[in-house]
Amino acid sequence: MLRIAAFILTLCALSAFLSAQEINVAAASDLNYALREIATRYQAKTGNKVVLSFGSSGNFFSQIQSGAPYDLFFSANQEYATQLAAAGRLEAKSLATYAIGQLVLWVPNNSGLDPQVAQMGVLTDPKVQRIAIANPAHAPYGRAAAAALEHYGLTEKVQKKLVLGENISQAAQFVQSGNAQAGLIALSLALSPAMKKAGRYWILPDDAYPELRQTAGITTGSKHKAKAREFLDYVLSAEGGEVLTRYGFRTAVN
Repeated sequence: MLRIAAFILTLCALSAFLSAQEINVAAASDLNYALREIATRYQAKTGNKVVLSFGSSGNFFSQIQSGAPYDLFFSANQEYATQLAAAGRLEAKSLATYAIGQLVLWVPNNSGLDPQVAQMGVLTDPKVQRIAIANPAHAPYGRAAAAALEHYGLTEKVQKKLVLGENISQAAQFVQSGNAQAGLIALSLALSPAMKKAGRYWILPDDAYPELRQTAGITTGSKHKAKAREFLDYVLSAEGGEVLTRYGFRTAVN
């Protein structure tokens, strides 16, 4: 009887392990707040643990290309995801656009500047000595910021003022901390509780930079593909979409 009881307990433990698996997610840093909230809701509903790593999409692109053990990749642009799928690192059938990102010009409240009025003219104001953007070399929002500066004919005028964050979250930290007096950052970060309270922003028009079509995919090397699919589906669901919309992302039709 003791052996049978022990066997049953082992089966129960194994069943619990299989039903509640941990997945590792690499995510663009503009998702820092939105995806944390979505993951918390998902974990409460399913019991499955989601381990989130945030950074620049370009750096994650390189890591996944080299076989980094992530289960899911949420890129801030479509290009990195499709390239990884073409290279056999993401499952092509799993690719899904989960949101459209938006770029904003953000300044702290104590700057005395009003981006709603001055718009991109803020960047040439004498009060602005440093402008924070993400590094265009590997951050999609950095490329969007560079494109916007070019669109408004400001590239040469503000080049010496630029300070580059490793990713868009670091760029936001630069301007929030006062190390920069203005920043071109993600709307999703401008709407985070701390930044919403500390500053004001202006949303750049769509034609000022290439569309930030944010795309996710399941890695081909994932050992938890079913759970990764389940979490991705939750992000794409109405519940996930509500959170993304609240953080300024636009929904997208794949």
